[in-house]
Amino acid sequence: MWLKSFVVAFVFQAMLAGLAHAAGPFGTIHVGNWNGGAYTNDSTGAFSHCAASTPYANGMTLLVGQDSNNAWLLGFANPAFRFKKGENLTIDVTFDGQAEVRLFATAFSDVMVSAVLPTNVARAFQKASLMVAVARGTPFQFSLTSTAPLIVAVTNCVTRVKADGLDKAGDFTKVAAKPALVGDKQGAPPTKPGRTGTFTGTGFVVSPNGHIVTNSHVIDSCTGDIKGNLAGETAMVLRVVSSDATNDLALLQAPATAAFKDFAKIRDRSMHSGDSVVAIGFPLHGYLSSDLTVTTGIVSSLSGFRNHTGRLQISAAVQAGNSGGPLFDLSGQVAGVVVAKLNALRMIKETGQLTENINFAIKTGALRDFLDNSVVPYQTAEPKGELKTTDIATNARAYTMLISCTGTEQADAKR
Repeated sequence: MWLKSFVVAFVFQAMLAGLAHAAGPFGTIHVGNWNGGAYTNDSTGAFSHCAASTPYANGMTLLVGQDSNNAWLLGFANPAFRFKKGENLTIDVTFDGQAEVRLFATAFSDVMVSAVLPTNVARAFQKASLMVAVARGTPFQFSLTSTAPLIVAVTNCVTRVKADGLDKAGDFTKVAAKPALVGDKQGAPPTKPGRTGTFTGTGFVVSPNGHIVTNSHVIDSCTGDIKGNLAGETAMVLRVVSSDATNDLALLQAPATAAFKDFAKIRDRSMHSGDSVVAIGFPLHGYLSSDLTVTTGIVSSLSGFRNHTGRLQISAAVQAGNSGGPLFDLSGQVAGVVVAKLNALRMIKETGQLTENINFAIKTGALRDFLDNSVVPYQTAEPKGELKTTDIATNARAYTMLISCTGTEQADAKR
């Protein structure tokens, strides 16, 4: 038994040594049979990546990591490998018998190779139960367990180390609750805790079957019917299909008799800092216009509050009621889901600084994962050309909905 443990430890250290000459682990990741933590670059001492590995009976050790630039890595190691350092090879992987994906790997030592995982492949890995990898004609089969919580733990590790440093490295498997101190979510103007009132938000149609996306916090206090209506049209009762409180997304569905002229298309690639965006929704409904409100801005950052990697920071103004609304790029594709604004009063109390125009949207990666898990036939599209803001708003009118309900306000600091 000690020999097996020694071999596993040797292989794991060899894999990590190959990734930017890593030292560590700092803190711990322990999910099922996966173990790891945070690592630094031996040459600079700077944080390099978070990773975890697990051994297999076939002699292979599998490693999954995310580097400080949020790129995903997949490594394969075996003491029987004989690679030349720097050698390149292709690895064809298949998840649960689906379409084959080709990865381009590099040997970082004689016993280990590693490949960068495109975002869509990383999502497939997260959901899969079986992976088959073929390298140089030799197939290797991996039964995947605990990959969903593993990905969460690794992401949490990178986020926390980048925000707090290695000195505070701890158990990254324990994902801290999202801070409620700032970043209030934007539902209806709040009533006092325990009071009954009307809650409003925004949603948008994402499928020809009448599936509608909004934030889960828009509907989590609803006690009566949830209703949705396009601007100027009669409200219809919506059915809750699924909800994801972690990512703050909810899926509703319109009655089968409802007819929509169009539905939103989701941008198929990541946004960049400085990209222009358009937010459309129903802010402060009952106080402001009952029609759609349009605001413009840019992507200020590719991460949210405390380096939340699932969020975009945007300068487009949003208010209570914008929650769940679509954030568009200039080609009219959905580039995110509006979710929150930084709470200026709380920030003044905490920092003494007045913050302005700091708002957040959920990235499309999380949105696509949510829709995939809910088995929704949504469509993606690549950005082509630029539209005028007026054209984007005109097109969005066909599928952007006011979401409303009656409910009891929860005594919850998030709202």
